[in-house]
Amino acid sequence: MTPERLEKLLASVRAGETSVNEALERLRELPYAELGFATVDHHRELRCGAPEVVYGEGKTPAQLAEIARAIVERGTTLLVTRVDAERAQAVLAAVPDAEHDPLARTVVARRGDPPPAPPRPVLVVCAGTSDLPVAREAAVTAEALGSRTELLADVGVAGIHRLLGKSERLRAAGVVVVVAGMEGALPSVVSGLVDVPCIAVPTSVGYGASLGGLTALLGMLNSCSPGLTVVNVDNGFGAGYAAAQINRLRLRSD
Repeated sequence: MTPERLEKLLASVRAGETSVNEALERLRELPYAELGFATVDHHRELRCGAPEVVYGEGKTPAQLAEIARAIVERGTTLLVTRVDAERAQAVLAAVPDAEHDPLARTVVARRGDPPPAPPRPVLVVCAGTSDLPVAREAAVTAEALGSRTELLADVGVAGIHRLLGKSERLRAAGVVVVVAGMEGALPSVVSGLVDVPCIAVPTSVGYGASLGGLTALLGMLNSCSPGLTVVNVDNGFGAGYAAAQINRLRLRSD
């Protein structure tokens, strides 16, 4: 249930096109649906502006399929993250029009009319090609939540001229998400070049002393660039979600 759908339903009751009993029946499962192994939050979009997102790891293919059906049957956009091929195929069997991105490890099925897109895109910048899975997860998430996205790949600090040559695209973004492993230096550089919110995503890419992304995380948390926001290691989803929320607020202010 989205704010727009609820508004239409209430307007229909007021106009006499829908009876009170019919409206009550349609609202009966508004808050959530009990599946036994999961409680699907149908109220999330009404409260938070974005539907519940399904985390795929740790769930069986059958569980994911049933959760996916419960979401799309209510006319809500489906986003499933962190799915392997087997789990993705189970979701696709339940929701045939869904789209699987193997690199991002996501499945998306769009429902309803898309909301107005903010005029400026979410720009996802990644330091190296090895960071692309996390960068794609951020991009797919932001797109599923209504923002246009663009990608700048393989522009890390080892060849900083590659980034500086894209300065116009950096300045045109509404929000920038910067994904980097190794020492995690790229977000500090990007944040010092733009006047919009910048979200840093450390990745677990790197050699032994990178400590599975901890080195990049600590580097980003200790950045001298003011205003830089940092999410958890490999959390492209969290960065993409936050970027879409920020971009949506920009749309309201414009």
